Amino acid sequence: KSKGNVMDPIGLIDEYGADAVRFTLTAMAAMGRDLRLSNSRIAGYRNFGTKLWNAARFAEMKNCKVSYQFIPQNVTEPLNKWIIGETARFREAFDKALSSYRFNEAANIAYVHVWKKFCDWYIEFAKPFLDLEASKKKTETQQTMAWALDQCLIILHPIMPFITEELWGTISKRANMLIHQDWPEYKASEFQDAEADIEVESVISLVEEIRSTRAELRVPAGAKVPLVKVKLSNKMEKVIEKSELLIQRLGRISVIEKRDSIPKGAVILAVNGNEFALKISDFIDLNEEIDRLKKAIEKNRAESKLLGSKLNNEKFLYNAPQTVINENRERLEILNVDHRKLSAASKKIKRVK
Repeated sequence: KSKGNVMDPIGLIDEYGADAVRFTLTAMAAMGRDLRLSNSRIAGYRNFGTKLWNAARFAEMKNCKVSYQFIPQNVTEPLNKWIIGETARFREAFDKALSSYRFNEAANIAYVHVWKKFCDWYIEFAKPFLDLEASKKKTETQQTMAWALDQCLIILHPIMPFITEELWGTISKRANMLIHQDWPEYKASEFQDAEADIEVESVISLVEEIRSTRAELRVPAGAKVPLVKVKLSNKMEKVIEKSELLIQRLGRISVIEKRDSIPKGAVILAVNGNEFALKISDFIDLNEEIDRLKKAIEKNRAESKLLGSKLNNEKFLYNAPQTVINENRERLEILNVDHRKLSAASKKIKRVK
């Protein structure tokens, strides 16, 4: 390397922590590819460590203690069955990636499970259960959360040894340090419940669709919007009935009502073959939003065209520093993602009845 053309790992560790640097290097360790380190990437994985820390502290606050009599296959609540199945699939996929030396894939699998499945969805869904008075449902959820969190700590330990060891030793009484803990060997097939998976994934899909539509069409974050059930299967009707309060809270929905047709000023949401409508016309100016999206798409196309022609220019590729070329390629990737989001939003708002 040229002098000065490196990032000092000691300085990065001092600023972001050893675990964040380790996770970044693991996540970028694709075979046959040069690493392109950046402070923003490391900061992002530091945030991942913070997310894990906060989740563990929440579990501790809700008295989610490890029970050595806990048997994952014996849980009865669909939500708890779902996270146990997801955890088993996570462990199996992580092991498969490690055995193939695809360390970047292993890190990504861990990131998605811990951040998205465990922290964003399971903890949010479990909160109403954990706020109940003493009951079998509450106790089961406490024990399930403690078990699922332990599996996250064990599996993350090779990549993030410091934060996982600290949490392992503080959130529950242990017979040994995490570094001496046996690696889990259960099979994913032992912990699967297809019905529970469908129920929870249906709620997640609906909430994600509500959230993405609100974000794409810039519905104010504090606004509570009516959700209309238009055409639903019997199974989905039962899922909505059981999870109505949860959907209202996570999707910022004022009311869930049944109608035979799509009301005026509503955008259609298609979720797993079911049809909903989100009544947004009272919260945004439809014509103004259509014009904004049109201008944003045009600006996006112009910049993408300019970058595309630059990256197809052999003279530019030969003379420009590799860092500049990489920055242009990354920017073009971002623009392509933005274009897909803007186009989807434009199509949705044009379908508003």
